Amino acid sequence: MYTKIPAYLYERGNITKLILFTAIFALLFINIFQPFNSRGWYPNISEFKYFFFSSLIVLVGMLVIVVSRFIMLSYTKTHMITYWQYGVWILSEIIAMSLFYSLFAKFIPEKGAQREFVEIFQQSTINTSLILLLPYAMSWLYFSWREKNTLLEEMSKEEPESETHKRNLIAFPDEKGELKISIILDNLLYIDSSDNYATIHYLNKSKLSHYLIRNSLKWMEENLTINSPLVRCHRSYIVNLDKVKVLRKTKEGIFLEMDAMNTPDIPVSKTYYERVMTKFSK
Repeated sequence: MYTKIPAYLYERGNITKLILFTAIFALLFINIFQPFNSRGWYPNISEFKYFFFSSLIVLVGMLVIVVSRFIMLSYTKTHMITYWQYGVWILSEIIAMSLFYSLFAKFIPEKGAQREFVEIFQQSTINTSLILLLPYAMSWLYFSWREKNTLLEEMSKEEPESETHKRNLIAFPDEKGELKISIILDNLLYIDSSDNYATIHYLNKSKLSHYLIRNSLKWMEENLTINSPLVRCHRSYIVNLDKVKVLRKTKEGIFLEMDAMNTPDIPVSKTYYERVMTKFSK
């Protein structure tokens, strides 16, 4: 009950949009449905003059909303508005506008004097509620949808960047689990091994570099190739398929040409051929 209303309901830009939309809605409403018996106010004028006078009356009545929302904007700078306060605020706007239209309908047109003020005020309250509550509800739904859509867009931008960063930065620990080097996936070319050591070949400022680490190729295969373009293609090699330029089949076997200068062709053994082709096709 004491929950604060969303900030988008009293943002300056949204208040301006609300006032403009409500004014347009009120103009269409009073000229299409002709509430308050307004067409009888001026029985002897043309449709154009009726539109002009009725529009002028609506716009004068909308000054109530302009003043009300200006006060709300100033009030929210130092205070919060809860849902029930916001409801009372809207009710006050309806009563104020109804009173204005009732006084106009009673004393300005000649036929207004024949009706009781209470009757006019009751009908005016119903019509004013339609004029205000419908555009208010539509605006609220639009602002809410836009706010949620903006949040989703921000989340969709932030989350992939974070996930991409985690995927693209490959960490290489030694056999004791101590981190030795981290390499951006796009710079990683291939890894070869000898006994319990592995040599990581990568690009550093467009130059071919390598780093020797004490760890097994089996551990790297089990921990680094899942959901990544890294694949074991030989008992001595793990290759980054994203950096493969050509897959070449010769009499001597199958070889992978890397998309980097001064790199050897990487062999693909029969044991790992199906695995490489499956991942290569994806």
